[in-house]
Amino acid sequence: MSTPLPPSRLSGLFRRKSLDDILHNPPADAEGHGGPAGGLERHLTVRDLTALGIAAVIGAGIFSTIGNASHDGGPAVSLLFVFTAIACAFSALCYAQFAATIPVSGSAYTYAYASFGELTAWIIGWALIMEYAVGNIVVAISWSDYFTGLLSGVGVNVPIWLTMGMQSAHKYYNEVLALMQAGKPLSEASAAQLEGYKAWSAAPEIGGGLRLVLDLPAGLITLAITALVYVGIKESKNASNLLVALKLVVVAVVILVGAFYVQPENWSPFAPNGIGGVLKGVSAVFFAYIGFDAISTTAEECKNPQRDLPRAMIYALIICTILYVIITLILTGMVNYKELAVGDPLAYVFNKVGVKWLGGVVAVSAVLAMASVLLVFQIGQPRIWMTMSRDGLLPPVFSRVHPKFHTPSFSTIVTGFFVGVPAMLLNMDLVIDLTSIGTLFAFALVCGGILIIDPHGQSNARFKVPYINGQFLVPLVLLVGAGLLFMYNQAGIREFTQAFSSYEEGRHYIPMLVFFGFCLGLAWLSFRKKLSLLPTLGLLTNLYLMTQLGINNWLLFFGWLVIGLALYFNYGFKHSKLGLKKAAAVS
Repeated sequence: MSTPLPPSRLSGLFRRKSLDDILHNPPADAEGHGGPAGGLERHLTVRDLTALGIAAVIGAGIFSTIGNASHDGGPAVSLLFVFTAIACAFSALCYAQFAATIPVSGSAYTYAYASFGELTAWIIGWALIMEYAVGNIVVAISWSDYFTGLLSGVGVNVPIWLTMGMQSAHKYYNEVLALMQAGKPLSEASAAQLEGYKAWSAAPEIGGGLRLVLDLPAGLITLAITALVYVGIKESKNASNLLVALKLVVVAVVILVGAFYVQPENWSPFAPNGIGGVLKGVSAVFFAYIGFDAISTTAEECKNPQRDLPRAMIYALIICTILYVIITLILTGMVNYKELAVGDPLAYVFNKVGVKWLGGVVAVSAVLAMASVLLVFQIGQPRIWMTMSRDGLLPPVFSRVHPKFHTPSFSTIVTGFFVGVPAMLLNMDLVIDLTSIGTLFAFALVCGGILIIDPHGQSNARFKVPYINGQFLVPLVLLVGAGLLFMYNQAGIREFTQAFSSYEEGRHYIPMLVFFGFCLGLAWLSFRKKLSLLPTLGLLTNLYLMTQLGINNWLLFFGWLVIGLALYFNYGFKHSKLGLKKAAAVS
């Protein structure tokens, strides 16, 4: 093993990899050492990449979280999907330029290494671990809920203590006990609380007051998907293409049939809870989009990454946004938005209007759709770990490539473990916003990276973000935004100013205060440096969406980053190949 760098050499925190270093970083062979023998195989075309993007985006969002978002914001949530897609589009253009410039695995981690430096690259790589792993925990739990519901519908009942995480069951059991001890009737308990109580009561004891309660289907689907990803990218892409074709057919049927049951009066009022109600669904809506960047992690397995990756990202984003907007309008047109706070909104609305056969088809397609999301994320995560390991920031074993299957074998197994075990034990509500904040952070850094490496659109990359001079446009956009805020969100402004009467209330708006300061700084920089408009707007919109996720999510996010920084300074900084190379050059 190479001699570690002295830990005092903090000047290396912002060392950046040159394009030549990135493009010529040798792949790992089967034993985890440099060499071409274990390179990844190139099988993916633009069609395959677009399908992977659709597979990642059309999943839990369209079959689950879209219901609660519609309940909070009404039909106007369709506009939130458009707004979020625009934010993603700015990011997608920046991702596309990076993908055309740096066609290797690693996604935003690799891009940050080239633009911001090693410390930022590590931070974003660590955030992406949270995005993919934690996001897949949510998807696995959602898949289990749909799957067990589907089995129940055909008369196959899985024991209740094998369908729920231990954390949820224990929590609900204690809540029902407290209710009973207070002398209140069980009718006051929610359905979820009663389910948890029954699961904990029926489960076998394992000692220490604990009971064997676990979400077995969530663990099994993670195991099956991990095995598929381990076997090879060709098999994975074939499975992805098939699943995407099936769920697009179902979505098309849902739209065509649902259109006949739309009652336009359900669209009035269009935004019943105002802008605040619409924005309340930001985390749920954005959660629907978090997967499109996973396409960029497959760069080394694309036949023509510099051409196909940019196209696939944009195609997938456009197709998915159109589908989400139409589905939202169909849902809110078929029933009143107040009825949509359910876990399976598509199945619910068709059962409500009497088309029960389609409700069953939706349930089946949801199982397939969520499996495809799980597949894409399980493909993306190991490739980020593999790239970080190639750079020396993680142990060499993470870059080991299987000699037969040509996949990052060890990283794939670790990813399966990191997703499968928590999915069997944890509560889904804990992690949705945490996933969104990690993704938005990655998107913001990618947009900022373009402002560093190509602020004036002069790159020779095969694809680049169109340059529009933001010298006057960025300040103008911010002024117009402020004006619209004062005109149409007086209630929100009053709530914002009154909140600072106490720290407990005011702390929730600290991210927004930081954002306002960032807007002023970026407006000044744009005026002085004539920065490119689209990456600047991408940076601003992603940061704004981050402010909507609440201070508690920020605290959890910073806690995750502290853990990551501890690992970096205890291993990655000392064993960085770039650092060792520069140290050798100096000596």
